[in-house]
Amino acid sequence: MTTPVGLPAYLVKGDDPVVTGDAVRALVLELVGDGDAALAVEELAGDEYDVAAVVEAAQTPPFLDDRRVVVARDVGRFSTQDVAPLVAYLGDPLPTTALVLVAGGGQMPRSLVDAVKKVGHVVDAGVPGGKARQSWLTSRLRAAEVELDADAASLVAEHLGEDVGRLGNLLEILVAAHGAGTRLGPDDVAPFLGEAGGVAPWELTDAIDRGDTGAALEHLHRQLGGGGRHPLVVMASLHNHYARMLRLDGADVADEKSAAAALGLTGSTFPAKKALAQVRRIGHDGVKRAIVLLADADLALKGTIDWPPELVLEVLVARLSRLAPRARAGRR
Repeated sequence: MTTPVGLPAYLVKGDDPVVTGDAVRALVLELVGDGDAALAVEELAGDEYDVAAVVEAAQTPPFLDDRRVVVARDVGRFSTQDVAPLVAYLGDPLPTTALVLVAGGGQMPRSLVDAVKKVGHVVDAGVPGGKARQSWLTSRLRAAEVELDADAASLVAEHLGEDVGRLGNLLEILVAAHGAGTRLGPDDVAPFLGEAGGVAPWELTDAIDRGDTGAALEHLHRQLGGGGRHPLVVMASLHNHYARMLRLDGADVADEKSAAAALGLTGSTFPAKKALAQVRRIGHDGVKRAIVLLADADLALKGTIDWPPELVLEVLVARLSRLAPRARAGRR
Protein backbone atom coordinates (compact mmCIF):
# COMPACT_ATOMS: atom_id res chain seq x y z
CA MET A 1 0.00 0.00 0.00
CA THR A 2 1.39 3.40 -1.00
CA THR A 3 -0.69 5.52 1.37
CA PRO A 4 1.59 7.84 3.40
CA VAL A 5 1.53 7.26 7.15
CA GLY A 6 1.97 9.85 9.88
CA LEU A 7 -0.70 12.24 8.58
CA PRO A 8 -3.47 13.57 10.86
CA ALA A 9 -6.40 12.65 8.61
CA TYR A 10 -7.47 10.22 5.89
CA LEU A 11 -10.62 9.93 3.81
CA VAL A 12 -11.47 6.51 2.35
CA LYS A 13 -14.05 6.51 -0.42
CA GLY A 14 -15.35 3.85 -2.79
CA ASP A 15 -18.49 2.52 -4.46
CA ASP A 16 -18.30 -1.07 -3.23
CA PRO A 17 -18.72 -1.35 0.57
CA VAL A 18 -16.75 -4.61 0.72
CA VAL A 19 -13.80 -3.22 -1.23
CA THR A 20 -13.95 -0.01 0.80
CA GLY A 21 -14.00 -2.01 4.03
CA ASP A 22 -10.91 -3.94 2.92
CA ALA A 23 -9.14 -0.64 2.17
CA VAL A 24 -10.03 0.70 5.63
CA ARG A 25 -8.71 -2.43 7.35
CA ALA A 26 -5.45 -2.28 5.39
CA LEU A 27 -5.03 1.41 6.18
CA VAL A 28 -5.68 0.94 9.90
CA LEU A 29 -3.19 -1.93 10.09
CA GLU A 30 -0.56 0.24 8.42
CA LEU A 31 -1.27 3.18 10.72
CA VAL A 32 -1.12 1.02 13.86
CA GLY A 33 2.12 -0.61 12.74
CA ASP A 34 3.79 -2.38 15.66
CA GLY A 35 1.40 -0.87 18.17
CA ASP A 36 -1.44 -2.58 20.02
CA ALA A 37 -4.64 -2.16 17.99
CA ALA A 38 -6.77 -2.83 21.07
CA LEU A 39 -5.30 0.28 22.72
CA ALA A 40 -4.68 2.45 19.68
CA VAL A 41 -7.88 2.12 17.63
CA GLU A 42 -11.28 3.62 18.40
CA GLU A 43 -14.09 3.05 15.93
CA LEU A 44 -17.34 5.00 15.60
CA ALA A 45 -20.07 3.39 13.50
CA GLY A 46 -23.82 3.27 13.10
CA ASP A 47 -26.36 6.00 13.74
CA GLU A 48 -25.53 6.35 17.43
CA TYR A 49 -22.54 8.66 17.16
CA ASP A 50 -22.45 12.32 16.13
CA VAL A 51 -19.74 14.70 14.93
CA ALA A 52 -19.04 15.86 18.47
CA ALA A 53 -18.05 12.29 19.36
CA VAL A 54 -15.63 12.19 16.42
CA VAL A 55 -13.99 15.47 17.46
CA GLU A 56 -13.76 14.36 21.08
CA ALA A 57 -12.17 11.04 20.09
CA ALA A 58 -9.71 12.78 17.76
CA GLN A 59 -8.69 15.25 20.49
CA THR A 60 -8.05 12.48 23.05
CA PRO A 61 -4.31 11.84 23.62
CA PRO A 62 -3.02 8.26 23.17
CA PHE A 63 -2.88 5.90 26.16
CA LEU A 64 0.12 3.61 26.58
CA ASP A 65 0.99 4.16 22.92
CA ASP A 66 2.49 6.85 20.71
CA ARG A 67 -0.51 7.28 18.43
CA ARG A 68 -4.27 6.85 18.28
CA VAL A 69 -6.29 5.83 15.23
CA VAL A 70 -9.90 7.03 15.19
CA VAL A 71 -12.16 5.50 12.53
CA ALA A 72 -15.50 7.20 11.79
CA ARG A 73 -17.74 5.37 9.34
CA ASP A 74 -20.54 6.65 7.07
CA VAL A 75 -19.62 10.29 7.55
CA GLY A 76 -21.57 11.10 4.39
CA ARG A 77 -24.76 11.07 6.46
CA PHE A 78 -23.77 14.39 8.06
CA SER A 79 -24.65 17.75 6.52
CA THR A 80 -22.29 20.63 5.84
CA GLN A 81 -23.54 22.31 9.01
CA ASP A 82 -23.06 19.11 11.02
CA VAL A 83 -19.41 18.70 10.04
CA ALA A 84 -18.42 22.31 10.81
CA PRO A 85 -16.80 21.33 14.17
CA LEU A 86 -14.87 18.56 12.43
CA VAL A 87 -13.66 20.95 9.73
CA ALA A 88 -12.55 23.32 12.50
CA TYR A 89 -10.66 20.48 14.21
CA LEU A 90 -8.84 19.63 10.96
CA GLY A 91 -7.63 23.22 10.88
CA ASP A 92 -5.45 22.38 13.88
CA PRO A 93 -5.46 18.57 14.33
CA LEU A 94 -3.86 16.71 17.21
CA PRO A 95 -0.54 15.33 15.87
CA THR A 96 -0.86 12.09 17.83
CA THR A 97 -4.20 11.16 16.19
CA ALA A 98 -4.73 9.61 12.78
CA LEU A 99 -8.37 10.29 11.92
CA VAL A 100 -9.82 7.92 9.32
CA LEU A 101 -13.09 9.12 7.81
CA VAL A 102 -14.99 6.54 5.76
CA ALA A 103 -17.36 7.84 3.11
CA GLY A 104 -20.86 6.39 2.94
CA GLY A 105 -24.37 7.15 4.05
CA GLY A 106 -24.73 10.00 1.56
CA GLN A 107 -22.79 12.69 -0.25
CA MET A 108 -19.68 13.88 1.55
CA PRO A 109 -19.78 17.62 2.36
CA ARG A 110 -17.32 19.45 0.14
CA SER A 111 -15.96 21.44 3.07
CA LEU A 112 -14.94 18.24 4.86
CA VAL A 113 -13.28 16.74 1.77
CA ASP A 114 -11.29 19.93 1.24
CA ALA A 115 -10.26 20.05 4.92
CA VAL A 116 -8.92 16.47 4.73
CA LYS A 117 -7.01 17.21 1.52
CA LYS A 118 -5.23 20.16 3.15
CA VAL A 119 -3.75 18.14 6.01
CA GLY A 120 -4.12 14.50 5.04
CA HIS A 121 -4.70 12.03 2.24
CA VAL A 122 -7.68 10.69 0.25
CA VAL A 123 -7.72 6.93 -0.40
CA ASP A 124 -9.75 6.04 -3.49
CA ALA A 125 -10.98 2.47 -2.98
CA GLY A 126 -13.17 2.58 -6.05
CA VAL A 127 -13.03 -0.33 -8.48
CA PRO A 128 -12.18 0.90 -12.00
CA GLY A 129 -14.35 -0.06 -14.93
CA GLY A 130 -13.61 -1.46 -18.36
CA LYS A 131 -10.13 -2.83 -19.06
CA ALA A 132 -8.78 -1.20 -15.90
CA ARG A 133 -11.00 -3.53 -13.84
CA GLN A 134 -9.03 -6.54 -15.11
CA SER A 135 -5.74 -4.89 -14.12
CA TRP A 136 -7.18 -4.13 -10.67
CA LEU A 137 -8.29 -7.74 -10.27
CA THR A 138 -4.97 -9.12 -11.50
CA SER A 139 -2.97 -7.01 -9.04
CA ARG A 140 -5.03 -8.30 -6.11
CA LEU A 141 -4.75 -11.91 -7.22
CA ARG A 142 -0.97 -11.53 -7.39
CA ALA A 143 -0.92 -10.19 -3.84
CA ALA A 144 -3.07 -13.05 -2.51
CA GLU A 145 -1.78 -15.69 -0.10
CA VAL A 146 -2.70 -18.40 -2.60
CA GLU A 147 -1.43 -18.55 -6.17
CA LEU A 148 -4.00 -18.98 -8.94
CA ASP A 149 -2.78 -20.26 -12.28
CA ALA A 150 -3.86 -18.46 -15.47
CA ASP A 151 -6.95 -20.63 -16.01
CA ALA A 152 -8.09 -20.28 -12.40
CA ALA A 153 -7.60 -16.50 -12.49
CA SER A 154 -9.62 -16.26 -15.71
CA LEU A 155 -12.38 -18.38 -14.16
CA VAL A 156 -12.55 -16.12 -11.10
CA ALA A 157 -12.59 -12.94 -13.22
CA GLU A 158 -15.35 -14.22 -15.49
CA HIS A 159 -17.44 -15.61 -12.63
CA LEU A 160 -17.30 -12.51 -10.43
CA GLY A 161 -18.00 -10.12 -13.29
CA GLU A 162 -18.85 -6.74 -11.78
CA ASP A 163 -19.20 -8.21 -8.28
CA VAL A 164 -15.50 -7.92 -7.50
CA GLY A 165 -16.28 -7.02 -3.89
CA ARG A 166 -16.57 -10.77 -3.27
CA LEU A 167 -12.91 -11.34 -4.19
CA GLY A 168 -11.57 -10.72 -0.68
CA ASN A 169 -13.89 -13.27 0.95
CA LEU A 170 -13.22 -15.77 -1.84
CA LEU A 171 -9.46 -15.54 -1.33
CA GLU A 172 -9.84 -15.94 2.43
CA ILE A 173 -11.90 -19.10 1.88
CA LEU A 174 -9.32 -20.48 -0.56
CA VAL A 175 -6.52 -19.86 1.96
CA ALA A 176 -8.50 -21.58 4.70
CA ALA A 177 -9.33 -24.54 2.45
CA HIS A 178 -5.98 -25.08 0.72
CA GLY A 179 -3.41 -23.28 2.85
CA ALA A 180 -1.26 -20.23 2.20
CA GLY A 181 1.23 -20.52 -0.65
CA THR A 182 -0.72 -23.22 -2.49
CA ARG A 183 -0.93 -23.04 -6.27
CA LEU A 184 -4.51 -23.56 -7.41
CA GLY A 185 -6.13 -24.50 -10.69
CA PRO A 186 -9.74 -24.12 -11.89
CA ASP A 187 -10.87 -27.38 -10.26
CA ASP A 188 -9.56 -26.18 -6.89
CA VAL A 189 -11.36 -22.84 -7.16
CA ALA A 190 -14.68 -23.79 -8.78
CA PRO A 191 -16.40 -25.32 -5.68
CA PHE A 192 -16.04 -22.04 -3.78
CA LEU A 193 -17.25 -19.55 -6.39
CA GLY A 194 -20.95 -19.45 -5.50
CA GLU A 195 -23.44 -17.54 -7.65
CA ALA A 196 -22.08 -15.82 -10.73
CA GLY A 197 -21.71 -12.07 -10.28
CA GLY A 198 -23.34 -9.42 -12.41
CA VAL A 199 -21.98 -8.22 -15.73
CA ALA A 200 -21.90 -4.80 -17.37
CA PRO A 201 -24.89 -3.79 -19.54
CA TRP A 202 -22.72 -3.76 -22.66
CA GLU A 203 -21.99 -7.48 -22.19
CA LEU A 204 -25.68 -8.16 -22.79
CA THR A 205 -26.11 -5.80 -25.74
CA ASP A 206 -22.89 -6.96 -27.39
CA ALA A 207 -24.08 -10.58 -27.27
CA ILE A 208 -27.45 -9.56 -28.72
CA ASP A 209 -25.77 -7.55 -31.47
CA ARG A 210 -23.61 -10.46 -32.60
CA GLY A 211 -26.59 -12.85 -32.57
CA ASP A 212 -25.30 -15.04 -29.74
CA THR A 213 -28.58 -15.98 -28.06
CA GLY A 214 -27.02 -18.34 -25.51
CA ALA A 215 -24.52 -15.76 -24.27
CA ALA A 216 -27.19 -13.03 -24.28
CA LEU A 217 -29.49 -15.07 -22.05
CA GLU A 218 -26.59 -15.95 -19.74
CA HIS A 219 -25.68 -12.26 -19.36
CA LEU A 220 -29.34 -11.39 -18.78
CA HIS A 221 -29.60 -13.91 -15.94
CA ARG A 222 -26.38 -12.58 -14.39
CA GLN A 223 -27.68 -9.01 -14.51
CA LEU A 224 -30.94 -10.01 -12.84
CA GLY A 225 -29.33 -12.45 -10.38
CA GLY A 226 -25.83 -11.67 -9.21
CA GLY A 227 -26.03 -8.13 -10.55
CA GLY A 228 -29.28 -7.45 -8.70
CA ARG A 229 -30.66 -5.27 -11.51
CA HIS A 230 -34.40 -4.69 -11.62
CA PRO A 231 -36.08 -5.86 -14.86
CA LEU A 232 -37.11 -2.28 -15.62
CA VAL A 233 -33.47 -1.18 -15.36
CA VAL A 234 -32.47 -3.85 -17.90
CA MET A 235 -35.35 -2.75 -20.12
CA ALA A 236 -34.22 0.87 -19.94
CA SER A 237 -30.72 -0.17 -21.00
CA LEU A 238 -32.12 -2.02 -24.02
CA HIS A 239 -34.32 0.95 -24.89
CA ASN A 240 -31.31 3.27 -24.90
CA HIS A 241 -29.32 0.84 -27.02
CA TYR A 242 -31.93 0.64 -29.77
CA ALA A 243 -32.93 4.29 -29.49
CA ARG A 244 -29.44 5.14 -30.76
CA MET A 245 -29.91 2.84 -33.73
CA LEU A 246 -33.31 4.36 -34.47
CA ARG A 247 -31.81 7.84 -34.58
CA LEU A 248 -29.11 6.68 -36.99
CA ASP A 249 -31.43 4.64 -39.19
CA GLY A 250 -31.88 6.63 -42.41
CA ALA A 251 -29.68 9.48 -41.16
CA ASP A 252 -27.01 10.81 -43.47
CA VAL A 253 -24.01 9.55 -41.50
CA ALA A 254 -20.95 8.03 -43.14
CA ASP A 255 -18.63 7.40 -40.21
CA GLU A 256 -18.47 7.19 -36.42
CA LYS A 257 -17.72 10.92 -36.01
CA SER A 258 -20.84 11.99 -37.88
CA ALA A 259 -22.80 9.28 -36.05
CA ALA A 260 -21.58 10.63 -32.69
CA ALA A 261 -22.61 14.13 -33.74
CA ALA A 262 -26.06 12.88 -34.73
CA LEU A 263 -26.43 11.20 -31.35
CA GLY A 264 -25.15 14.22 -29.44
CA LEU A 265 -22.29 12.24 -27.93
CA THR A 266 -19.16 13.96 -26.69
CA GLY A 267 -15.86 12.35 -25.85
CA SER A 268 -15.46 8.80 -27.10
CA THR A 269 -17.09 7.97 -30.44
CA PHE A 270 -17.00 4.23 -29.73
CA PRO A 271 -20.71 3.92 -28.72
CA ALA A 272 -21.68 5.67 -31.96
CA LYS A 273 -19.43 3.36 -33.95
CA LYS A 274 -21.09 0.29 -32.42
CA ALA A 275 -24.59 1.63 -33.02
CA LEU A 276 -23.82 2.52 -36.64
CA ALA A 277 -22.29 -0.90 -37.31
CA GLN A 278 -25.37 -2.64 -35.88
CA VAL A 279 -27.76 -0.51 -37.95
CA ARG A 280 -25.88 -1.56 -41.06
CA ARG A 281 -25.91 -5.18 -39.90
CA ILE A 282 -29.64 -5.57 -39.22
CA GLY A 283 -30.92 -2.90 -41.62
CA HIS A 284 -34.02 -0.73 -41.49
CA ASP A 285 -36.39 -3.68 -41.07
CA GLY A 286 -34.32 -5.02 -38.19
CA VAL A 287 -34.36 -1.69 -36.35
CA LYS A 288 -38.10 -1.38 -36.93
CA ARG A 289 -38.70 -4.91 -35.63
CA ALA A 290 -36.55 -4.24 -32.55
CA ILE A 291 -38.60 -1.17 -31.62
CA VAL A 292 -41.82 -3.18 -31.94
CA LEU A 293 -40.41 -5.97 -29.77
CA LEU A 294 -39.34 -3.46 -27.11
CA ALA A 295 -42.79 -1.82 -27.11
CA ASP A 296 -44.52 -5.19 -26.74
CA ALA A 297 -42.20 -6.21 -23.91
CA ASP A 298 -42.72 -2.89 -22.16
CA LEU A 299 -46.48 -3.45 -22.20
CA ALA A 300 -46.00 -7.03 -21.01
CA LEU A 301 -43.98 -5.82 -18.03
CA LYS A 302 -46.87 -3.51 -17.20
CA GLY A 303 -49.30 -6.45 -17.05
CA THR A 304 -50.84 -6.98 -20.50
CA ILE A 305 -49.91 -10.65 -20.21
CA ASP A 306 -49.55 -12.74 -17.08
CA TRP A 307 -45.85 -13.51 -17.39
CA PRO A 308 -43.10 -13.08 -14.80
CA PRO A 309 -40.83 -10.14 -15.67
CA GLU A 310 -37.84 -12.47 -16.08
CA LEU A 311 -39.70 -14.50 -18.71
CA VAL A 312 -40.70 -11.34 -20.59
CA LEU A 313 -37.07 -10.28 -20.76
CA GLU A 314 -35.86 -13.75 -21.75
CA VAL A 315 -38.25 -13.83 -24.71
CA LEU A 316 -37.33 -10.26 -25.67
CA VAL A 317 -33.58 -10.91 -25.55
CA ALA A 318 -33.92 -14.12 -27.55
CA ARG A 319 -35.97 -12.37 -30.24
CA LEU A 320 -33.65 -9.36 -30.41
CA SER A 321 -30.61 -11.58 -30.79
CA ARG A 322 -32.19 -13.30 -33.77
CA LEU A 323 -32.37 -10.03 -35.68
CA ALA A 324 -28.59 -10.16 -36.17
CA PRO A 325 -26.62 -12.71 -38.18
CA ARG A 326 -26.04 -15.69 -35.95
CA ALA A 327 -22.74 -16.00 -34.12
CA ARG A 328 -20.57 -18.76 -35.57
CA ALA A 329 -19.88 -20.26 -32.17
CA GLY A 330 -22.65 -19.55 -29.69
CA ARG A 331 -22.33 -20.12 -25.98
CA ARG A 332 -24.67 -22.19 -23.88
